[in-house]
Amino acid sequence: RSYVGAVEFINNKKRWCLWLHDVDPSVYRNIPIVMQRIEATKKFRLASTAASTRKFAKIPSSFCQIAQPSTNYLIVPGVSSERRYYVPIGFMEPETIANNLVFVIPEATLYHFSVIQSSMHMSWMKYTCGRLKSDFRYSKDIVYNNFPWPENPSEKQTQTIEAAAQAVLDARAQFPESSLADLYDPLTMPPVLLKAHQALDKAV
Repeated sequence: RSYVGAVEFINNKKRWCLWLHDVDPSVYRNIPIVMQRIEATKKFRLASTAASTRKFAKIPSSFCQIAQPSTNYLIVPGVSSERRYYVPIGFMEPETIANNLVFVIPEATLYHFSVIQSSMHMSWMKYTCGRLKSDFRYSKDIVYNNFPWPENPSEKQTQTIEAAAQAVLDARAQFPESSLADLYDPLTMPPVLLKAHQALDKAV
């Protein structure tokens, strides 16, 4: 399966993992390269100084922690450059495995995307988040869980900001060869994308 963290998501880097969760062992037991990987994982975990990691050597074909959504989800990078006007977030399908360097919001809608991607949320994030050197370090406990979401938006308001959010996604799609790092660098951010974000900010 495709395997994504903050670096992969923002820079459009391709990375892969063996996702054997709930796969019948008969499918891979006679595939030497897969079994070699599983054996290497077992040895790596047994050599760990952490007792919790050594415990997982008993199930080397499985990830230690599995929090993978079974539905489409919203991905939020754990760390992002402070140079960007916005921390880029986006939608992922459940077949893409998220690692521990991103946050996932299962069953998120365009409404969730629109609010979190807005300058209102960015301002909250900049004030409350931690830092890695000077980069923004997102947090589910401090930033997301304490965020004052708009209360009781009307159906019309929700539809308006969802339309503005879709316009942001559509603007990104105009540049299929560009990574989010390209699109959200203040020096190279396309005017059409910046305009879409400003319209979203106004709507939110």
